Amino acid sequence: MTVSASRRTASPVRLTLCGQLGRRVDGAWWPHSNRLAGELPELVGVLHGRLGDVVDISVNWSLSENLPDLNSRHWQNKHQHLMSITGRDATANLLIIPSLTPGTLAGLLLRIAAGLPLSAAHQDTPLFRTAAEIVDAARGDGALRPVPAPVQKERGRRSSTS
Repeated sequence: MTVSASRRTASPVRLTLCGQLGRRVDGAWWPHSNRLAGELPELVGVLHGRLGDVVDISVNWSLSENLPDLNSRHWQNKHQHLMSITGRDATANLLIIPSLTPGTLAGLLLRIAAGLPLSAAHQDTPLFRTAAEIVDAARGDGALRPVPAPVQKERGRRSSTS
């Protein structure tokens, strides 16, 4: 997916989605920083074509909670952060990959969360098993609860974020 030509960012949105939405985890988003609110407008812009106008964003964590550190095994003791983005046409449930996650692990998480194919060589590695465990943990986490998330509103249009 790409950002429209009228709103092109210096850093592309790192996002994957399943072909068919409606799963507990439909894909993953790997933001460039821990300031998720600053990157939400670009994410919403990219998702617009697939979801329609975004009307709600829900997350399964409080605003005071840090993203889990996937660089160590401590992630096993914390629930994975998920974001549900609801548009007028569809909803996408995304695993949020912390920005400081190493690129190789993040790449595997992006592919596994969206159900994209991986070679047998990739699947026969400890890193793949770690990524698969993280996605499995995300699929088993508790229900998403609405937490107000800032969404850039277009002038003259109303949108709901709760």
